[in-house]
Amino acid sequence: MKNFGIKDSLASLGLKKSNAGTSTGTRWLRSTGAAIESFSPVDGKLIGTVASTDERAYEQALSTAHEAFKAWRTWPAPKRGEVVRQIGEALRQYKEPLGKLVSYEMGKSLQEGLGEVQEMIDICDFAVGLSRQLHGLTMHSERPNHRMYEQWHPIGIVGIISAFNFPVAVWSWNSMLAWVCGDVCVWKPSEKTPLCGVACQQIVAEVFEKNGVPEGVSVLVNGNYNVGQQLAKDERVPLVSATGSTRMGRAVARTVSERFGRALLELGGNNAIIVTENANLDLAIRGALFGAVGTAGQRCTTTRRLIIQDSVYEQVKERLVKAYAQLSIGNPLDPAYHVGPLIDKQAVKSYSDALKKIKGEGGTFVVPGGVLKGAAYDESGCYVKPAIAEVDPSFEIVQQETFAPILYLIRYTTLEEAIDIQNGVKQGLSSAIMTTNLHDMERFLSHEGSDCGIANVNIGTSGAEIGGAFGGEKETGGGRESGSDAWRVYMRRQTNTINFGSTLPLAQGIKFDI
Repeated sequence: MKNFGIKDSLASLGLKKSNAGTSTGTRWLRSTGAAIESFSPVDGKLIGTVASTDERAYEQALSTAHEAFKAWRTWPAPKRGEVVRQIGEALRQYKEPLGKLVSYEMGKSLQEGLGEVQEMIDICDFAVGLSRQLHGLTMHSERPNHRMYEQWHPIGIVGIISAFNFPVAVWSWNSMLAWVCGDVCVWKPSEKTPLCGVACQQIVAEVFEKNGVPEGVSVLVNGNYNVGQQLAKDERVPLVSATGSTRMGRAVARTVSERFGRALLELGGNNAIIVTENANLDLAIRGALFGAVGTAGQRCTTTRRLIIQDSVYEQVKERLVKAYAQLSIGNPLDPAYHVGPLIDKQAVKSYSDALKKIKGEGGTFVVPGGVLKGAAYDESGCYVKPAIAEVDPSFEIVQQETFAPILYLIRYTTLEEAIDIQNGVKQGLSSAIMTTNLHDMERFLSHEGSDCGIANVNIGTSGAEIGGAFGGEKETGGGRESGSDAWRVYMRRQTNTINFGSTLPLAQGIKFDI
């Protein structure tokens, strides 16, 4: 299989066949932890190994972060923002090799890999502006000669547990905001994409060293769920941001809450597009197609259910079948292909099991799925066909999130019925409606409409911009990252009252005279 310059990209990012996996910034710590092998789902080849963080290295890293916070929080926020601005410039410099690494290690198309790095650049730009806008409030006191206000302080160490499907962007959503807020970050990347974490740490370290940033402001730890559990249990970590499955989120939330820490959770999605009888079908097909097969269905915002009004159902189905027939599946580094592989063979098994469950519950396939065979696919065994199935929304499999390119078609008659179907799952991340009818649009966006954290009109469920807060409700976890006022989760709120008078009146008119 053609290499597409991946070796040069790995070299320019400073990656080797064997890499340390624990870093406090410019220093890489020795660890005796087991090696994590990173195999590319593109061709099945071993890209490199990363040493897991052992107990000694973890303690050294966390102690360094704890001390670094004491210094970093004293830097003026605009000065911290200037450091983040330089990180954005470094990411522009490394955009192509890092985008290729994301594509090769994770399996998403090169365009999506480059787009993910662009998202990192965008959040850097957002964070730079934010560094001068960490505003509090002033309030009028009921007591004479008193003034009240709120201010926001850094919270401390932010633990970041990220997932394989966005191996660099979600880390940047958290870290860039946390850094301008004055926090320090400890990042545990997915064990399925560890080299992306090592590459990002090395890019950041170059910038930090130039600016004299304290060692420990950016910490990298690697390993399996045990390292994540260490972060969740660690009382020195007041906030743990975790992205992944609902099962993982429950475990993190339970552990963090037991010690009264905070958990920022971005978990599963079971996202739907409602297609009304008034929809622009060109937009609907385009939105559904990318939403369902982009990243081979491995986005938390992937379109999994297409809820279609009776009068246009057959037309939408026919057009989708034609569109799917034009999809090319293959090496994601090759621009000739639309769809790359699933992350690993366990993901392929989950996909295959889901197809069996659909058939077993009575679903009808209009675009059959299956694992692809042949010389171009057997090297990794991770390539599958995007599938479309007609189902009833009550099917158990439809209620679950299958992290693969499987799209469910569901009929509806009235908009109320469609909204009920959309909201009738346990996840509440992203949603969309395709319509040119103003009433339907506003109803969908009202308190009686979508119950998701993201609700779109005439665009798909995938492709959120960094300016808006990202996250969802119900089993999606309730967290918000990225834009808007998501910065507040990385800080602690403090209410201040100042008495500039010569007496001490009490609130609520209480008298306590001696």
